[in-house]
Order: sequence, then C-alpha cells, then structure tokens
Amino acid sequence: PAGGCRRVAWRLDARAPGSAARRGFGPQDALYLLVPDRFANGDPGNDRVPGLREDRVDRADPDARHGGDLAGLRRHLDAIAALGMTQLWLTPVQANDQPRHSYHGDAITDLYRIDPRLGTLDDYRALAREARARGLGLVMDVVPNHIGSGHPWLADPPRRGWIHGDGRFRATTHRRTTVQDPHAAPEDRAAFQDGWFVPAMPDLDQRDPQLARYLLQNTLWWIETAGLSGLRVDTFSYADPQFLSAWARGILAEYPAFTLVGEEWSTQPALVAHWQRGKRNPDGHVPWMPAMFDFPLQAALVRALGAPADAADGWLPVYETLALDFLYPDPGRLVVFAENHDTPRLLAALDGDVAGWRLAMALLATTRGMPQFFYGSEVLLRGPAQRDDGRVRADMPGGWAGDAQDAFTGRGLGPEQQAARAWLAALLQWRRRTPLLHTGALTHYAPEDDVYVYFRHTGRPGYPERGPAVMVALNRAPAPRQLDPARFARFLQGRHAREALTGAAIALDAPIRVPARSALLLELR
Repeated sequence: PAGGCRRVAWRLDARAPGSAARRGFGPQDALYLLVPDRFANGDPGNDRVPGLREDRVDRADPDARHGGDLAGLRRHLDAIAALGMTQLWLTPVQANDQPRHSYHGDAITDLYRIDPRLGTLDDYRALAREARARGLGLVMDVVPNHIGSGHPWLADPPRRGWIHGDGRFRATTHRRTTVQDPHAAPEDRAAFQDGWFVPAMPDLDQRDPQLARYLLQNTLWWIETAGLSGLRVDTFSYADPQFLSAWARGILAEYPAFTLVGEEWSTQPALVAHWQRGKRNPDGHVPWMPAMFDFPLQAALVRALGAPADAADGWLPVYETLALDFLYPDPGRLVVFAENHDTPRLLAALDGDVAGWRLAMALLATTRGMPQFFYGSEVLLRGPAQRDDGRVRADMPGGWAGDAQDAFTGRGLGPEQQAARAWLAALLQWRRRTPLLHTGALTHYAPEDDVYVYFRHTGRPGYPERGPAVMVALNRAPAPRQLDPARFARFLQGRHAREALTGAAIALDAPIRVPARSALLLELR
C-alpha cells in the first residue's frame, strides 16, 4: 500500500478454561534443570537449519551446537518422572540466531519463536502436555534484561532508547550491591544496570513504557500458549527495579498462584531478600517476586563439604546461613541447589567425593525451600573444577545414538553411577510422599563433632507438636559419630524411629550411630 504500510491479521485466542487459577511450583516440588541442546537428540533432521547464522554441529566442541532438542527430551520424560522430579526447567528455548555460542539460549533474537534447532512451537506445547500427563510442570527461562545482537532491534529499534548505549557496547560492572547500597553513587548504579553483559547481548532499557508493555505481554503469551507452571528469570537484578516489580505484579494479576523465581547471584542473604515479595525495603522498593534462588546457601554448602576433614568450622557455613532466614519474607519459597548450568558441577568442586555429593543431595531434599537438581548429577557427571560453561553443560549420556553409556536406562553405567541414580530416586520419591519435608517447620541444632542435625515437624520452630516428624543427621566426618538422644529429647522422647529409605527400626534409647560421611534420615512416629 502507499506510504509503506501493510495490513496484518491478528488472531485472538480464548484462554484455556481455568487458566487463571493455575498453580505454580512450590515446596512440594523438585526442579530438574537441563540444557536442551545437551540433553538428547530426538530429531537429527533439525540439527542444521538453513538460513541460521550458526549451522555447525560438533559434539567435540564444548561451545558448539550438539543437536539436542525437544523431541529428545520428550522421549525421556518417563525417566525424569521416575527419578522423582516434578518440574522441568529448561534453559532458554527461544530463537538464538547468533553466529556462535548460540546453544545456551541466553541471546534471544526472536522472543516469540522456539529455536528451530530445538523444534517448533507445537513441539514445545506438546512437551508441556506430555510432561503434565506424567506429573511434571514446565518452567520457562525468560530473559527480560537483554536480547541477542542478532535481534533486529539492535539495528532498527522500534523506539529510540530501547537499547542502552544507543546500541553501542559498554560492559556492566556487575556491582549488584549498588541497587540497595544507601551510599552508592548514581553513576555506579547506572553502570551496573545499564551496561551490557557481553557484546553479543545488548542491554534493554525497560524504563521505556512501550518496551515494558511488550515484555509483559510476551511473557503472558508464553504462559498461556504453552501452559507453563513457572518462570525462571535470568539476570534478575540487572533490569530496572521498577519494571521488575510492575512486570511480576502484572503476571500475578493474571495468574495469582503462579510462581516466578529470580536469579540474584549473590552470596549475601540481604541482597537476595531485597527482591522477594513481602520484603519491606529501606529504599522503598516494593518487590513482587514470589521466589528467589538461594545462592547464599549454595555457596555455604560447597564450602562446608569441600573443606578438609579436620576443618574447624565444618557445617557452620550452612548452619549460619540458614540462621539468617529472618531476612527473607518467605524462606520456604527459596530454590535451594548445589550446582547449576553457570557453576562448576558439585562433584568437581568436591574433587570427585561421592559421599560429599550424597550429603548435599540429602540436605537439598530435606531442608526448607524448593530443591533444584542439575541434569546428569544423578549419574555423577563431574566436569571441570573451574568454571567452563561448555564443559559443565556436557552431553547427557545416552541422549545420542551410539553413546557408550545411557543415563536413562542404566546401560553401560558403572556400579557407583548405578547406585547413585537409584539412591537419588529413592530419596526424591520419599520426599515426594512426605508432606513434612514440604511445609514442616525447621528446627536445627548447632553442629557438633562435624554432625549437623535438624528436624522437620508440625508446630513452630523449636516447639514441635505431638505427631510425625523427620530427623536428619548429616555426618561430614571421615569416621562414624554417636549422637546422644538426650540432646534432642524434645523431638525424640516417647517416639519410635525408622530409617526413611530402608524402613529399618532405629533405637532412640541409646546413642544413635551416624556412619562416616553419610546422612541418617529418620521418620519419627
């Protein structure tokens, strides 16, 4: 038409019945984090897509595309459910038409399109349906802070100022404290929030009302179209704080019981707590995020388990981090984890110590919060000790034809891997059928002799009601330990105990033995 205009037909779909009442994930769930390109290749025909900038598939190159896709993931939903997981968190699946390093999904070039090398929108919706049929929710990874440099907005933004720096790269300082710091210079705060992560990820200015509305509408479209059960929000604090509040509030206005979890990668609980809904902040910021990742506990757990056997503090980093829960409006809505796609794998951090890995898994499954597990951990994938993203996100054994090992069926796995997978499945299945581990109060005792003991129970912390309870004793020491039941009399007196995973009866009228480098999990009646 004259004037360069064209007519576009828009389709309006009705919302699914009851969609607004959908429930997000919560403490009853266990999240399974995976990188789709590295999980399983179900359709080799989409490994290379003509017209995309990066069309190379090379499994020998840790930074290249490896060919994993949604079809491969759909084939293995039964195995994931059998492991005791209840939610799938996939790293971003939207199109990343970048010249290199496009496998991780963080440099989105089309916010409304599934990356063709992973599949189609219909494939993604089918994944959500098939997962739901197996008791698995689908959590989408969203990135409101930035886009990929291949996005058309970089060359031709719809409005001037949508991209910080007028489209020219200036690195962020990563100084997260500047958001809450009462002494921070405004220039430092701007340098953190307005800077780019890397040249391949142009930073968005969400203060523009049109862009803010676009990002909210895009998120609502994905929730409704795909039938999502939650969102993981990448680089959360890097975006504009007022936008973050309005965006989360807008989502919860449409889906009041939905779950969003934000990534504030800080080891200081005060910085993480700033962003959780219900927090009263001195600077007046009103957050709306129901959940946040517990990076402080992750750091404390790795420190505790990685310390030498004769370390003086032992479990104290974990104990004292949990003691700061008073800073959070709702510590039960924190996602607890030992590793993710941006950190070294736990086994690497522990130099291959499988006993330490089991202690970590036991703590994640039994402490307060919502546990998240990283794909491949169940078969003891290790990776490098130093951060190396491509190698941390290694291919899942058995996800490709011809793999020597198969993590899904157990074929080719060594005895230690087989045992680890079976033990984790038993642990998580027990967690799934034990409501006290979801909503019970947490009472912990100061670590003694390298053993950390805590209870999940009804009643208030420290004041259990009569009824069932769970006792957890984590022994970090290289030798067995004996626990004096008198110390825990308020929980143990008049009760019977059995080991949670084996059902073996445990006497409570004599010292309780906790084997070396192991977790004792007791059901109390």
